[in-house]
Amino acid sequence: MSDCIFCHIVSGNIPSNKVYEDDDVLAFHDLHPAAPTHVLIIPKKHIASLSEFPVEEEALAGKLLLRIQQIAKELGLQEEGYRVVNNMGELGGQTVHHIHFHLLGGRSLMWPPG
Repeated sequence: MSDCIFCHIVSGNIPSNKVYEDDDVLAFHDLHPAAPTHVLIIPKKHIASLSEFPVEEEALAGKLLLRIQQIAKELGLQEEGYRVVNNMGELGGQTVHHIHFHLLGGRSLMWPPG
């Protein structure tokens, strides 16, 4: 196994507060939330970043987006709104090199971010 913290969460070696799980996708609460609701959504398969997402995994990419939509609805974020963030690369703020999406909501989110 790699040293990827998200791969360790997927394998169960590191516990998480799960929100959703299926054969391909895992969603869990962020340990350091930036909003009242802050969930990370990841593919179980290790893919380092959006720029490295394989074309042959097109179905997984679509599934991730639809699971984000589903989780937002289940958490009651759909009516008031929410933000989905993917940090890519060093200047984009990516600190874990396993693609993940931040689902943020529960308060007014300022713009521009960063």
